[in-house]
Amino acid sequence: MGLREKLEALPARPGVYLFRDAGGRVLYVGKARLLRDRVRSYFQASRPFELLKTRMIGEIADLDLVVTDSEMEALALENNLIKREKPRYNVLLRDDKNHPYLKLTLNEDYPRMYVVRRPAEDGNAYGGPYIPASLGRKTSRVVHRVFGIRSCKETLNGRRPRPCLQHQIGRCIAPCVVEVCSLDRYKEASRQAALFLEGHTDEVLGHLEHQMADAAAGERYEEAASLRDQVRALERLDTPQKITTTDIEERDLFGAHVEGSRAALQVFSVRDGKVVSREAYLLDGVAEPENVVASAVQQFYAQGRYVPREILIPEAIPDCELLEAWLTARRGTNVKVRVPQRGEKVRLLELVEKNARLAFDLEWKHPRQQSEEILRALRDLLDLGEEPRRIECFDISNIQGSDIVASMVCFVDGLPKKSEYRKFKVRTVTGAPDDFASMREVVGRRYKRLLEEGQDLPELVLIDGGKGQLHAAGEALDELGLGDQPVASLAKREELIYLRGREEPIVLPHSSPVLQLVQRVRDEAHRFAIGFHRQTRSKRTLHSELDSIPGVGPTKRKKLLTRFGSLRGVRSASEVEIAAAVGKVTAARIKAHFEGRP
Repeated sequence: MGLREKLEALPARPGVYLFRDAGGRVLYVGKARLLRDRVRSYFQASRPFELLKTRMIGEIADLDLVVTDSEMEALALENNLIKREKPRYNVLLRDDKNHPYLKLTLNEDYPRMYVVRRPAEDGNAYGGPYIPASLGRKTSRVVHRVFGIRSCKETLNGRRPRPCLQHQIGRCIAPCVVEVCSLDRYKEASRQAALFLEGHTDEVLGHLEHQMADAAAGERYEEAASLRDQVRALERLDTPQKITTTDIEERDLFGAHVEGSRAALQVFSVRDGKVVSREAYLLDGVAEPENVVASAVQQFYAQGRYVPREILIPEAIPDCELLEAWLTARRGTNVKVRVPQRGEKVRLLELVEKNARLAFDLEWKHPRQQSEEILRALRDLLDLGEEPRRIECFDISNIQGSDIVASMVCFVDGLPKKSEYRKFKVRTVTGAPDDFASMREVVGRRYKRLLEEGQDLPELVLIDGGKGQLHAAGEALDELGLGDQPVASLAKREELIYLRGREEPIVLPHSSPVLQLVQRVRDEAHRFAIGFHRQTRSKRTLHSELDSIPGVGPTKRKKLLTRFGSLRGVRSASEVEIAAAVGKVTAARIKAHFEGRP
């Protein structure tokens, strides 16, 4: 059956639908209470225009259906298919920072704990993510010291002849030796460690204090002292509790900031009234922005994370009752998904959304991110093989052929890198100004040196000037065997971009970000060249007759000119007056110079 025939034959049943492109790749996976109504809604002419969704619909060539007995089955199947197929237009929670987690293997007879990079749906306990990673290592040390959870991979049966070194240094309670630690005691320690990893520190402290009191009452003083040390260690633990609430409930808060087909998602986890962790996700290519939070909640807990009693979201989502039933089944006790209306919960949720907005701005509105998009556009405009990550720009500066100098500025990822700026004094051009010959010399010197030193060449060489300067730079590169090096020039007045081998210039509107980047690079090269030219000219024009007198340097020259006003004033001053400024020896030399005495 073709796509049209499948749309006509859709069943009025719950299930999952998969849109595929002409190559058979899955574009999108969705669930529906009624497949017939939900799938057909994508192809209605009256639906609102959304750019990404319209693009996705234009790519759909085929449709697969999986009919289920209930919406709950459809939701579970949708999650599994998204994880397996990774469709391009679905919300995919991928945290590329890959922060560490601590895994406690509760499904083993003798649980152990170690670091993992991804939690899984396997019945074990997970703590984290830990940001920075050093916090994960610190927490791991606390768990080993306080609860004595093992980290070894040894297969245990309680019959080891004696404990290992980990027990001797206080990092394991030695379940490998049943006479030292019974299996029941070790399982209780593992249960307490799992509560601690999930953020229930206060509950663990209360339990340990109760055990400590019982041990002291039973005159088991060594055990009581050990429990006391565990309590103190937990109380000293510097957990990342940046925000506190006045209740003792556990909840997760979801906040999102969406613009177009991009979104930033933040998830804050509150345990015992404290925010104990935060996870951040950046989503690009979102086909259904209105469903970002709903899809994110499903995927977040489908990855094996602990499900709290309450989940707070910024606005109502479709099929909320179904989501609550699915989460309740995963937790084993009742779970509520709520939109807070007032009070402290609203304040916390606003904070989560503010963090999401900040993350969005930093990623997609930050100058560096904008620069990357502009560099991609510049690559396409100039037909370059790769993005011009490094751009080197040259400019010539002189006044009627005197003090001819040149500058080279370097931009990396669209931003100036001043440590790579270079100055040149033109050596081969004298007399009448010749910008073309000057440009040929400077470009040749620069890239001859890079070749001799084995350094990388820039992705783009930019010349301040028109066709003549571009041709001169091209000749210098050809002489070095660098005829394939991309070179462009920007003419000052018309702001036209010229390319080698292309007769007609590229004309861009003044509002173009690509033109603005090229102008910024060119203007920086011009500024740097003008500054160097002024510096060179000043050194030449400020040379004084005093500089030729032995013992008179810039400091003494300045003192003399300041005191006597001019060279004529110094010449007419007496030796005694000059000595008052620069000393007797130097004064004698100055008077001898002006009087022509040896």
